[in-house]
Amino acid sequence: MKLDVIKLDGGKAGDIELDAELFGLEPRTDILHRVVRWQRNNAQAGTHKVKTRSETSYSTKKIYRQKGTGGARHGDRNAPIFRKGGIYKGPTPRSHGHDLTKKFRKLGLRHALSAKAKAGELVVIENADSAGKTAALAKQVKDLGWKRALVIDGASVDEGFARAARNIEGLDILPTMGANVYDILKRDTLVLTKAGVEALEARLK
Repeated sequence: MKLDVIKLDGGKAGDIELDAELFGLEPRTDILHRVVRWQRNNAQAGTHKVKTRSETSYSTKKIYRQKGTGGARHGDRNAPIFRKGGIYKGPTPRSHGHDLTKKFRKLGLRHALSAKAKAGELVVIENADSAGKTAALAKQVKDLGWKRALVIDGASVDEGFARAARNIEGLDILPTMGANVYDILKRDTLVLTKAGVEALEARLK
């Protein structure tokens, strides 16, 4: 499939042939869902923690005698039934991550790229370089109509462009190795440089 290549000033810079195996698939939501879920679970800190009965600071003295009170039998105030007592089977620090094969993760990235291409939300630019001035880049982005855009460059990101983009709301830039399904899907526009397209094709073959 062919797509026009543009410059940051909006001018045309020819066209590019995109690999149908990366950009021409019929997007499958089940695959995208599994990869996004894997990403978000791995990102969870898993540091939630409650105090168990052995960790609360009440006295361990038996609160009243075992028999003759007419009430339930109790030991100390640390029991889960009492206010401020220990929590029974509460959350403890753990990893929420789970495994997903490298082959499936690559497949998810292909479907994410294809989803953007099918929706008409894929843009290819000649290169992502800038003098490092935020105001100039912000004007170019506004003129191009990018509101929430993710720019994926080649193996490395131009330092001036990254510096200029840092304070522009809704604009993010990643090198090819940082490209991921979650960030691609949550943006309105996916912007690839020509170097980014080549690097993605090499990475996902």
